[in-house]
Amino acid sequence: MAFTKHPSVRALALSATALSLGFSAPAFAQDATQENTGGITEIVVTAQKVAENVQDVPIAITAITADRLESSGVTSLEGLTQLVPSVTFRKGTTSANSAIVMRGVGTITFSVAAEPSVSTVVDGVVLSRSGQAFMDLVDAERLEVLRGPQGTLFGKNASAGLVNIISKGGTDSFEAEARADIFEGDEYRLRAAISGPLAEGLTGRITGFYGSFDGNITNINGGRRNQINGYEHYGARGILDYDTGGSSFRFIADYFEADDDCCADVTGVSRGAVLDAELGLPGGVARGVNQRFVNHNLVTRTLDKQWSLTASGDFDVFTSHVLSVVAGYRNWENIEIREGDFLPRALVGTGELHDNGAVRTEQLSLEVRLASDQSQPFFYQVGGFLWGSDNEQDFTRRNITCNSSTLPVDPITGGQPCNVNDTVNTLFPTATSFSDVKSRNYAIFGQATYRLTEQLAVIGGLRYTWDDLEFTHTRAPGVNATTGLPATGPGVSGAPAGGTIATGGNGTNTSAGSSSNGNLSGRAALQFKPSEDVMLYGSYTRGYKGPAFNVFFNHTAPTNAIPIDEETSDAFEIGIKSQFLDNRVQVNASAFTVTYDGFQANNFVLLNGAVVSNLTNAGSVKSEGFEIDLLAVPVDGWTLRASGAYADARVKRFNPNPATNAPDARNGTQLPLAPKFTWTIGSSYERDLGAVKVYLDTDFRHVSRQFSDLGESGPIEAYGIWNGSVGFSDPEDNYRISFLARNITDKAYALLNVSAGQRLQIPRDADRYFGVSLRARLR
Repeated sequence: MAFTKHPSVRALALSATALSLGFSAPAFAQDATQENTGGITEIVVTAQKVAENVQDVPIAITAITADRLESSGVTSLEGLTQLVPSVTFRKGTTSANSAIVMRGVGTITFSVAAEPSVSTVVDGVVLSRSGQAFMDLVDAERLEVLRGPQGTLFGKNASAGLVNIISKGGTDSFEAEARADIFEGDEYRLRAAISGPLAEGLTGRITGFYGSFDGNITNINGGRRNQINGYEHYGARGILDYDTGGSSFRFIADYFEADDDCCADVTGVSRGAVLDAELGLPGGVARGVNQRFVNHNLVTRTLDKQWSLTASGDFDVFTSHVLSVVAGYRNWENIEIREGDFLPRALVGTGELHDNGAVRTEQLSLEVRLASDQSQPFFYQVGGFLWGSDNEQDFTRRNITCNSSTLPVDPITGGQPCNVNDTVNTLFPTATSFSDVKSRNYAIFGQATYRLTEQLAVIGGLRYTWDDLEFTHTRAPGVNATTGLPATGPGVSGAPAGGTIATGGNGTNTSAGSSSNGNLSGRAALQFKPSEDVMLYGSYTRGYKGPAFNVFFNHTAPTNAIPIDEETSDAFEIGIKSQFLDNRVQVNASAFTVTYDGFQANNFVLLNGAVVSNLTNAGSVKSEGFEIDLLAVPVDGWTLRASGAYADARVKRFNPNPATNAPDARNGTQLPLAPKFTWTIGSSYERDLGAVKVYLDTDFRHVSRQFSDLGESGPIEAYGIWNGSVGFSDPEDNYRISFLARNITDKAYALLNVSAGQRLQIPRDADRYFGVSLRARLR
């Protein structure tokens, strides 16, 4: 990430080296550690694309350091929910269908022609798709979580918030680190990094990692007991940093691969006597969120492969300005293998549904910014942005259905299985689709700050965005795989992608469309510092999210070929950031209200008995609430953390579209994955006992009741998770061993509830487990 080079900013940047020593707290409350004078360490962030003390930035920010990630056991963006109360996570059956939700707002869709509402930026590069972001956090120096619309400086897919990931770079002296984590359930994570000088002004860093886990769910299909919902991840990253004094360059290359047999939905409620018996679950009953068994004849899997190149540079120009350039290329492939009927075989009246899909994404981006001297009363930055993304998806759905069977009724289960060798009474409906989506985004932007006095400053920014989006989708009507004759089944349509002429379509297997859009968004803020330790701010932000199309397997024109219009937002926020008692206490708070018009939301409808998605402009929604955070260092080495977030995110005015057959989410209903109240409390303690140092860390997080889908369907009951760790190191902390406990009270819960409990998504930490972490450093 680019940093300015002015002396005042350089002084701030030096404090970033303390990140490797600090603890951090969620939300505004930042990292605490012992300085020479004790108290809370200053944190430098790039939330406004220039280096600033986080306490001076008039935005609701969470800064999470590498050490805090390590002590909390967070290894991917999914774990942000443990640290940031305002963040929830939608875990899909594949990473391509997963999403981050912030302050109750996020885009949950299967469409390859729609973008997230919460953007992810990695070393200055905006990621095209949500699924690209769910990689392992390897050598992150810090994470910055910015809440509320951030489109003025970061672009159109940050309408609800942003996660900014900054990587560790090269070091001026030789350093090496190795870490091994071992957990119950045969979970292992290994990581090693080496960094140091390579030549005059040139430093480098290379990191490799590997992780595997058998899984937390048992598949009893075929009489076996195979563990699933696990993973195998590995990859490497290399970074080169070059500094000439007046200019600096960074080049990053990385590779990531994942093979996850995740995520199998468990059956949480009875599906009827016959299907319950077919499932053969231990004890013969569904056990809700305590269910840990499935009986699937296809294991749901996700395979990810991603590589990227990033080049950035900062150049001192015009005596007092810095020119920053960030260019990035990313190549991502996601393969999905999905069990869709969640049963061991097809029965008379209950068909089998299996999916196989592949998404290929290439993106290229370039950003150029010019920033003036921040030490002046008036300073600014202006820039331009170019971005392109090409997305392709192949998808095949295969059914087995029968209304009668030549096989007898199973005397044990009472179910009559379809005879897959009988091609007369058994049908094999299938269809394959191909989607090609091209997205182009161009923008110019600027933001300026004018310090009217030493205490009072005004901030204003504007961004003009051009969007060009086009798609082609090809899918023939469903056919019987054995005969080639027309056939439909669960989730397999009898209409072609182009739609029938009778319904207004073109009567062909191809649907195509395009959309162009321009938008002016911006931000205005007032910042007041009555004293050195207190900062007040108020802001208005106009947010924007570009147009989309509902391009998915069952896409059918003309309904789905109609562009889904832009989503705009109006956000008002006030906040305070403060420090007391010789910088030993930090209290920060914010209150916000955001209204989204043309909200892009996923509705779920039935197609031949299978649940399919429908992305629409659902109308307007509103999220309002507050966040409050406390960080205290009563004595050197002891840190207390507490944070809470209240967000009432609801449908303000629903816009039902009869043509989509989408259900009506009544006005006033709660948005999906939007718990009203979430809070965390925690403490860290570090004590030097001479020959050994002791580290204690604990956190408890409570999440209130929420819903899985629009219209308050799929309730998820409230839950609380308590984690803790104890560690020991030598006096220099070169060697450390930590003992970790997750979900100490063994509280079972679900991340997702579909079809009234028939499908529950059970995460790894829904059960208590223990582990040990070993780390060695050479520096």
